[in-house]
Amino acid sequence: MALHRLASITMGVPNVADTSSYYSDFGLTSTGDGRFATTDGGNQLHIVHAPTRRLVELVVAADHSDDLDRIAHRLDATGFLWRRGDSEIIAQEPVAGIRALVRIAPRIAQAPAPTTPYNGPGRIDRLGRAPGITRDTPIRPRKLGHAVIGSIDYLETRRFFVDGLGFKISDHIKGHGTFMRCSEDHHNVLVMQAPVNYLHHTSWQVDDIDEVGRGAFAMLEGNPERHVWGLGRHHAGSNFFWYLKDPAGNFAEYYSDMDCIPEDSMWTPDDLEGAKGLFNWGPPPPPSFLNPEDLAAMMTGAHSGR
Repeated sequence: MALHRLASITMGVPNVADTSSYYSDFGLTSTGDGRFATTDGGNQLHIVHAPTRRLVELVVAADHSDDLDRIAHRLDATGFLWRRGDSEIIAQEPVAGIRALVRIAPRIAQAPAPTTPYNGPGRIDRLGRAPGITRDTPIRPRKLGHAVIGSIDYLETRRFFVDGLGFKISDHIKGHGTFMRCSEDHHNVLVMQAPVNYLHHTSWQVDDIDEVGRGAFAMLEGNPERHVWGLGRHHAGSNFFWYLKDPAGNFAEYYSDMDCIPEDSMWTPDDLEGAKGLFNWGPPPPPSFLNPEDLAAMMTGAHSGR
């Protein structure tokens, strides 16, 4: 694959200071000027002002200039607007107005997390207390995993990512959305049909299920209104999850144990329907997860969202 990771996003919100404070609590490291870093991916979040919450920009990493040449050819063939920089391509997604940059950048080399043994029926692999309950260090997300966007024309937005930029399709939410990848992770972008263009959530990798739980527990201590949905395990992607809400209304997900799809592996996208497309186990999603409470206000005030 010419593409190898979701490098960063720019999130537009009306309340930059409050939202920035939230992502510091979430475990990202402020590097100044509204930018935040993960431990493995570097600067991966930029928060800027916008009238309504939205995905302003998305940066995808490629290996070398030949990859940019191939993407330029794809964009020409599919009719999307783009221009070439020294080491990047800047393209315009036509529905939500997202600026997409494909940039030459190094691959992430992640040091493996320590393997935690688990005991099971008739199997004692761990003696003493479980390491997961003795950890006391703050949660620091390892990397940005994916972004989920609502689009008033999800098929056209999907065409931009797949036919234009070269993302691959992993699974479908039948008639409603598509999981797409630009790396070996199951998905890096999910686009869903929506009545208005907006950013639904971002997702941040942590080491394991204990880190998912510990991160959410720390975020909710003294701020129970941040809870949205979790703990659970998705079907598409198979990852453990817990969703929280930032002050702008975007959801932020801690995740671990995502499905990986190497370049040469056989993978057939599924058409997922109903609850199976959302979760394998856990509490059912609240109505506000499927239809965020501020969508009507965004529809009134955001016009087309472009």
